[in-house]
Amino acid sequence: MPAQIGVTGLAVMGANLARNFARNGYTVALHNRSVAKTDALLAAHGDEGDFIRTETLAELVENLETPRRVLIMVKAGGPVDSVIDSLVPLLDEGDIIIDAGNSNFVDTRRREADLAEKGLHFVGVGVSGGEEGALLGPSIMPGGSKESYAALGPMLEKISAHVDGEPCCAWVSTDGAGHFVKMVHNGIEYADMQVIGEAYNLLRTGAGLEPAAQAKIFEEWNKGELASFLIEITAEVLGHVDAKTGKPLVDVIVDSAGQKGTGRWTVQSGLDLGSPISAIAESVFARGLSSQRDQRAIGQEVLQGHEVAVDLGENFVEDVRQALFASKLVSYAQGLDMLTSAGKEYNWELKLDEIASLWRAGCIIRAELLKDITKAYAADEKPANLLFAPAFAEAIGAAVPAWRRVIATAVQLGVPVPVFSSSLAYYDGLRSKRLPAALTQGLRDLFGAHTYSRIDVEGSFHTQWSGDKTEIEAEDTH
Repeated sequence: MPAQIGVTGLAVMGANLARNFARNGYTVALHNRSVAKTDALLAAHGDEGDFIRTETLAELVENLETPRRVLIMVKAGGPVDSVIDSLVPLLDEGDIIIDAGNSNFVDTRRREADLAEKGLHFVGVGVSGGEEGALLGPSIMPGGSKESYAALGPMLEKISAHVDGEPCCAWVSTDGAGHFVKMVHNGIEYADMQVIGEAYNLLRTGAGLEPAAQAKIFEEWNKGELASFLIEITAEVLGHVDAKTGKPLVDVIVDSAGQKGTGRWTVQSGLDLGSPISAIAESVFARGLSSQRDQRAIGQEVLQGHEVAVDLGENFVEDVRQALFASKLVSYAQGLDMLTSAGKEYNWELKLDEIASLWRAGCIIRAELLKDITKAYAADEKPANLLFAPAFAEAIGAAVPAWRRVIATAVQLGVPVPVFSSSLAYYDGLRSKRLPAALTQGLRDLFGAHTYSRIDVEGSFHTQWSGDKTEIEAEDTH
C-alpha cells in the first residue's frame, strides 16, 4: 500500500510528526539524509503504525499515493531550498511540498510562486508545540492554496490538538500566511516569556521571594486569569532544584537568553508594516542585552544606579500579577494588530477569531484568555484592537493602578522591566488625545521639507522656514 504522506528530515520534530501521522492511522514514508536516523526511529517506534523505510528521495516519492504529499522538516533557509530542488524533478503536476519548519514567510512566498509555475503546490505550515506537541497534537497554521488544503487539510486537522472536539488547525490564507502567523505567534511567545521573567525578577529582587516560594505563587496564578502553559511551566522550573549543587536550578543557569530568529523576524516585519509591536521588540532586545555579558560585567563596576528604598506594601505580589496580566494582554493585542496590517499588505484574508482558536491548545502560548480573544473577534462588531473589546478594556483598565505602581517601584529599585514599561506606554499612547508626533512632523518639515497635515483643513503643507516662514500648500514646494 502506498503512503499517504512522506516525511524527510527525521530530527526530533520531524520524527515526532511522522509518528503522529502513523498513530492516527496514516501510512508514512520515511527519509533522512542519514539512513541511520531512519533506522533508529523504526527500531524505537516502528510498532506505532505503518511506516515505509526509504533511503533516497526518489524512493520516498515512489512510495507515495497521488497527489503526493512530501513534508520537509529541515533547518530553515538554504537546506529547505536544497531539498526542494532535489524533489522538483521527481514530482508531477498537482503534487504538494510542505515546509513545516520555522521558515521566514518571505522565503515561503518566493517558493510558493516559483513552484506554482511548475504546477506544484507549496504549503508553508506553522507548527507550534515543541517536541511534545509534534507528537501528541500541535497547533497547526497552514498557508498555501485552498486546493492544496483540500488534499492536505484533513490529515493535518486529525493530527492537531483539539479543543471541545474542534481541531487547532485551519487554512490561514494564501502563500506565506501560515508561516507569518506562526512567526507572530513566536513573537508573542517572546514577549510572554519576558514579562514572566520581569515578574520573577521583581518578586526576587524587590520582595526577596526565593524561587521555591515563587513556584507556589505561579501555581496559584495558573488557577486564575493568567492560566496558561507558560505560567504552568514557570512554576515547574522555579521549583526545580539542581542535583549537583542543591541550589534552585534557575540560579545555576547562565542568565543569557538565546533565540533562533523568529522573534527577530517578527520585529523586522513589524517595522516593514509600520505596526507598533513595542512589547515584542523589547523582549527581543532584552535577550540581546542578556547576551552582552562582557559589557554587563563592566556596567556593574562603572554605572551608578542610585536606587531608592521602597515600601512595597502588603499587596505587592498581587500588583505584580496584575501588571503581568496587563502586559500579557498588550503583547497579544500588538501581535493580532500586526496580523491585521499584514492581511492588508499581502492580500491575506486572515480571520483573527480562527487564528486565536488555533492557539487555544497544542502551542506554546496556549492560555485560557484565548477563549475570550476568540469570542471577541467572532462578534458581529469586531474590535479594531483587542484592547477595545469591552471585556478586555474593562480587565486591563482595572489593572492599570497596580501596573503603574509596579513600574514606578521597579524604576526606584533599579530593576529593568522593559516590556512592562513599553506595554504601559503603548496603552497610554492608544488613549492619548494628542501625541508629540505633531512636533516630530514640524521638525521633519523644517530640516527636510517633509510637509505636515493640519487639523483644520485637508491637504499637505510646508512652512518656508528659511524664508519668511509663511505656509504654502505642499504641491507648491517643488
